[in-house]
Amino acid sequence: MHPTHPTIDQALIPQTEVCKAIGQTRSGLDKLRKKDLTFPKPIKFGSSRQATAYYVIAELNAWLAAKIKERDA
Repeated sequence: MHPTHPTIDQALIPQTEVCKAIGQTRSGLDKLRKKDLTFPKPIKFGSSRQATAYYVIAELNAWLAAKIKERDA
């Protein structure tokens, strides 16, 4: 039996890389998340505020696709 591996769509990306990808600072990303309630919610592996936040790549791609579709409408 082969171990199961997550597909690329299920992969996670750390918040620092999300900021780089969308050209925002961390505070800019926080403002975007508060302003745009459709932005994907992060996943944290820990209960502290300092726990690293990760995002599901598929959710980010879907959000971006929706923004592009909205722009082109």
